[in-house]
Amino acid sequence: MPPPRPAPGSPHRAPWVSKLLRLGPGIVTGAADVDPALVLTATVVGAAYRFSLLWVVILCVPFLVTVFAVSARLGYQTRQGLVDLLRTNYGRGVALACAGLVVVINMAQIIADLMAVSDALSIITTQHRAFFVGVTAFSIWYILIFRDYRKITKALLWLSLPLFIYVAAAVYSAPSPHSLMLKTFMPRMGKDPAYIEAVVGLFGSLLTPYVLVWQTSSRREHAVIGEEHPTDAESHMGTFVVSILSFSVMVAAASVLHLAHPVDMTTREAAEALQPVVGRLGQDLFAVGIIGAGLVALPVLVASMCYSVSEAMAWKSGLSEHPWEAKGFYVLISASMFIATAVNFFRINPVTALYWSMILAGALTPPILIFILVLSNDRRVIRVTNTKGQNFWIGACAGGLIAVELAWLWWSIV
Repeated sequence: MPPPRPAPGSPHRAPWVSKLLRLGPGIVTGAADVDPALVLTATVVGAAYRFSLLWVVILCVPFLVTVFAVSARLGYQTRQGLVDLLRTNYGRGVALACAGLVVVINMAQIIADLMAVSDALSIITTQHRAFFVGVTAFSIWYILIFRDYRKITKALLWLSLPLFIYVAAAVYSAPSPHSLMLKTFMPRMGKDPAYIEAVVGLFGSLLTPYVLVWQTSSRREHAVIGEEHPTDAESHMGTFVVSILSFSVMVAAASVLHLAHPVDMTTREAAEALQPVVGRLGQDLFAVGIIGAGLVALPVLVASMCYSVSEAMAWKSGLSEHPWEAKGFYVLISASMFIATAVNFFRINPVTALYWSMILAGALTPPILIFILVLSNDRRVIRVTNTKGQNFWIGACAGGLIAVELAWLWWSIV
């Protein structure tokens, strides 16, 4: 029997093309996690501790694969967001606690990412950063309120591609492969609280809580409109994008940047890590990449925070809803952009703000991981519960972060 012909007007794609297109959501998830905070945190850590924290990126790979897959499955199978699941199954108090954590983390990162994007625009135009804060904030607000953010952010992903020049910069500037392997897997451990802060900040930049909340909430909408179930290949692709870029940025920064106080570096100094490969174009390409990454990440940051609060309060929410049908949700979007814009007019170094926002994110990630672990093993909530391996990696990630934070606290006091 001959194979059925494609429907009239539908394109006939080769099997490999169809498989590649199905990886799209995973690439978008990974690219959304590649925000200015990840790039500049990796730059600070690489400049401060050279190659001695590359092991953190390697360690985070199984954590990222597992958490991306589990949180996506939660949203798709239950057709509810993370905070909504907590409210309906464990009460409003638990949901409000989780939403509060997300608000603190996301608001700090929205403010810092807005600083980074406006500072990158000032690099290109040579005008003061303050000229671009309001324009950038209004653009994000307009995309979320009146436009299809999915189409726009997929287009904006192209602007973030210059950041992947860091891969070439790392290859060009790094020591020999043998030496790099030794420095990665047999590192010199730091003996001060700032080293542990850097570990927490790297975890926060890679395992960003807003992506976990976004995974469940966005997959809920995908399930409602009838899109396919997320595949393991998608979570693998998202992890690959994030890990390769973070590793490359750290290697390039460790090889090129030699600063007395890396946490206080400017964005222009951070861009110097690209100079060995592209010369004077380094600053402009870096700035374009930060603008693209920031404009992709900011809508996700704002929306995931507003999803959390709306779900905790049992308000109607969703970017597919009309503004007059989900008033509370859209008012939250407007209020968050207004607050972020106002704070941006204070004189704060964008790199310092981004770095400390990631330390905050890493410190507050364990409770969110525990919420995901409990929900994904509750048969009242989800049909397909976690495997033993998934439980191990999520539990190890949460437990390891808590242990690091306790050591950080003890070390700071003693």
